[in-house]
Amino acid sequence: MKYELAKLLAGDGFSCSCGKNHFGLLKDCCIGENALAENLIPMLEKYSIRHPFVLCDRETFRAAGEQVTTLLQQNGIAYTLHCIARTRPAPDERIVGEAVMFCDARCDGVLAVGGGVINDTGKVLSAARNIPDIYIATAPSMDGFASATSSMEREGLKVSLPSRCPDAVIGDAAILASAPVEMIRSGVGDMAAKYVSLTEWEIAHLLIGEYYCPIVADMVRDALETCVREAEAAVKGDHEAVCHLAEALVLSGMAMNYAGVSRPASGMEHYISHILDMQALEFGNPASYHGIQCGVGTLITLQAYEKLRSVKPDKEKALAYAKAFSLQAHEEHLRKQLGKGAEAMIAGEAKEGKYDTAKHEERLEKILSIYDRILACMEKLPAEAELTEFFKKIGHPISGKEFGVTEDALKEAFLMAKDIRDKYVLGRLLWDLGLLDEFAAALNV
Repeated sequence: MKYELAKLLAGDGFSCSCGKNHFGLLKDCCIGENALAENLIPMLEKYSIRHPFVLCDRETFRAAGEQVTTLLQQNGIAYTLHCIARTRPAPDERIVGEAVMFCDARCDGVLAVGGGVINDTGKVLSAARNIPDIYIATAPSMDGFASATSSMEREGLKVSLPSRCPDAVIGDAAILASAPVEMIRSGVGDMAAKYVSLTEWEIAHLLIGEYYCPIVADMVRDALETCVREAEAAVKGDHEAVCHLAEALVLSGMAMNYAGVSRPASGMEHYISHILDMQALEFGNPASYHGIQCGVGTLITLQAYEKLRSVKPDKEKALAYAKAFSLQAHEEHLRKQLGKGAEAMIAGEAKEGKYDTAKHEERLEKILSIYDRILACMEKLPAEAELTEFFKKIGHPISGKEFGVTEDALKEAFLMAKDIRDKYVLGRLLWDLGLLDEFAAALNV
């Protein structure tokens, strides 16, 4: 990678031309052969952890937790182990509550052994207890390794909770390469989503004045290019390629810390995934790994962007669409589709007021005045067909049908994705242009 992790970690942040002083928060990252055996005990000593709380689930205990506890025992280090009994536990209040209850007063540090859910839970716990957090990755499955937020489900809504960036990340080549191949593909899908998130970040900067940093954006592109280059070898279990993929995922998380927001790494495609997660939690609907869903969400979003590039905006059509919009009907639709998770989305809209007609008219005028610049941002996106072929090469799903999600469900997710966060994403642009419903109906998913 152009941006070397070792050099970034060696510095104490940097002053940027964007006007911000960027701080990465992650202090140590050890990824490579024998990384666990060589670095676990020294990291405990560095962060003065004398009685770690080892958090894992049944699968991640087999993958790396047993090695972790063996190393602790061999070095005479007492520890508290909590192994979550559920298969593929959801990142919700229950898992955080379990962690808090089992992390007793003796524990002065967290060893989170697992994938995204364990990592996110460990970050919430360490923030709540104000104790160090060391993350031992069992799969290169997502880009939240080094971020300071946790993707959790709270009252049925998928939220990004401010938490704590791990102090250190350990990624052992043999452990990472032995992960289920779907989890490696998930990491690739999570990174492929950056094609969309970076474009939407730039569009939001132009349209509504959102903060944007070209250096941070370039870091994420560097990580993305590394991921694409290494993906085929990584899914075959090549140790070096898997380590490069893991480093790219770490760099993406660091970029979010530098920006102070998740914007560089998540956009419309992530919110499609969040909708699917919320429906799975509420109704038991099918779902897949976060990164897999993000990958499919990226294909859907690219398809819509391609269509948009061939459409000439129609001011009168957009104004008529907004005038005919019924907020009450929209809210009832959210409740029907999402259950209790809809209430937080509805409350968020009450504060934001994006459907206010005056605000819409103001945005529409700005869109029309800079539409050529918005189109120029879209030119940076790859063709949907190009990414589809790449996914086929590595065995990444190209349709929700491959993991049980129907065409109708994906179209609904596309429609509702704009309401997950207070972010300007493709769904909002299409709504402002009066095109959202017809674009969703025309999707080939």
